[in-house]
Amino acid sequence: MKKSFIYLSFLILGLILSACGNRNNQNPGTATDETTDNLITVEQQESTAVQTPEDLPETGTSENTLSQTMEVLKNAVVTTLGENYWPNMTISPEVLEGTYGVSADWYDDYMGESPMISANVDTLIIIQAKEDQVKVVEAALNAYREAIISNTNQYPMNIGKIQASRIEVFGNYVCFVQLGADVPTLADGGQDAVIRYCQEQNELALEVIGRALNQ
Repeated sequence: MKKSFIYLSFLILGLILSACGNRNNQNPGTATDETTDNLITVEQQESTAVQTPEDLPETGTSENTLSQTMEVLKNAVVTTLGENYWPNMTISPEVLEGTYGVSADWYDDYMGESPMISANVDTLIIIQAKEDQVKVVEAALNAYREAIISNTNQYPMNIGKIQASRIEVFGNYVCFVQLGADVPTLADGGQDAVIRYCQEQNELALEVIGRALNQ
């Protein structure tokens, strides 16, 4: 009787241990499935955060990126003037408004460059104004030009270059050109010689801009 009881106890214990083993074997699989599900969920969430081409800014909207049209116009001037093209720093929308008085609400596109060295005033600005804002943009640039003409005492060597600056309108494109490069070499010819030379450089720039715009 005692032997039968002992055998029965061992049998029950064996069944219990076998059941526990099966549960332990199933748990890792369940945990793995849950981990996999979590990984998939994270990957799905991350994929929704990736920018698509539609989310990225269009060409020309970035501060340092020119639209194709503005790139063509700038390159036309640079190619024509060669080493006499001195502007090398981008004019930001904030500077265009704060310094030159042209609000971002007035134009669809623009390019602007000025020199990094403050003693040099060579500047090229081309603004594609909105159809009803051409006169407003032109007036703002004229006001800026008049202001710097009346305040040339800081850098007297630039008086001729500033006086020779021009504003020209091609359709809805408003251009401000103040170019001329190394004018001190012309100083012996007097201020008139400097002005004539800078006017020629500005005229060359405006000519190629107009040609590129078919104007």
